Amino acid sequence: MSVALRRLGASGLEVFPLALGGNVFGWTADEATSFRILDRYVAAGGNLIDTADVYSRWAPGNQGGESETILGRWLERSGQRERVLIATKVGMEMGPTRKGLAPAYIRSEVQESLRRLRIDRIDLYQAHVDDEATPLEESLGTFAELIAEGRVRALGASNYRADRLEESLRLSRARGLPSFASFQPHYNLYDRAEYEAGLEAVCARHGLGVIPYASLASGFLTGKYRSVKDFGKSARGPRMRRLLNERGLRILDVLHEVAGERGATPAQVALAWLLTRPTVTAPIASATSVEQLEELLGGTVLQLGRSDLDRLERASA
Repeated sequence: MSVALRRLGASGLEVFPLALGGNVFGWTADEATSFRILDRYVAAGGNLIDTADVYSRWAPGNQGGESETILGRWLERSGQRERVLIATKVGMEMGPTRKGLAPAYIRSEVQESLRRLRIDRIDLYQAHVDDEATPLEESLGTFAELIAEGRVRALGASNYRADRLEESLRLSRARGLPSFASFQPHYNLYDRAEYEAGLEAVCARHGLGVIPYASLASGFLTGKYRSVKDFGKSARGPRMRRLLNERGLRILDVLHEVAGERGATPAQVALAWLLTRPTVTAPIASATSVEQLEELLGGTVLQLGRSDLDRLERASA
């Protein structure tokens, strides 16, 4: 498929309109499956792969770094480094004393990420979560040093409140430091309130590229979870409990309705809706099989009409 790339804010990076989520690598997708998914994503024109140091520490037997390690092995085996952009993150808890955005910790973790990824520069290095115990200028100053040293190409943030994101951008301007060029919010057709209440305006005002995570609400928007008995369909099933309510089921009904009319799937409609949002550059979605990935790729070329969007807006309001 031929899909136009999009500018990711002022990062200088141009990205495919679907970022491949690496959170499943080493969790619900083993190494061989992950390699097949990565191969197919790049063959389809995809170029933005999102991971984090902490992926997937939550899985039994894991300690964090599993996703980056698998991705690094794939980069080495495939020879595709020049065709892809690697986005990773720092800040989430990796252990009792390993978390946050203090300068020394950022420096130690960037080295570990580079080692696991088997690369010498991270294309998009993201603050995974705000660290209010560390002054913003200290974290930003360290990120600026990493860019100057050639270890990082561009900066992004995730999970910041609107006021803290605004303050970090103001500080970067005032101190002449590189600023966050992208923002990664929790945003999808179900989870709209937090982003749209304040963060969206900050991103628009500063021209940030926006790469939402949980674009399909952990799989809820695929339509495969309609009742409690469906929770066993995947490792993420138990997360659906908060979504199975009157509003959630109303959204699923409209997704199925629009999908049926468009010859698409609910997941494709949910991704296509995100791609119509004025600040969104590329939703992040993960796949545990090549078949799932093929479905997600279809969302990048699906065109929704005004009537489709109006119905989705009403259902998810």
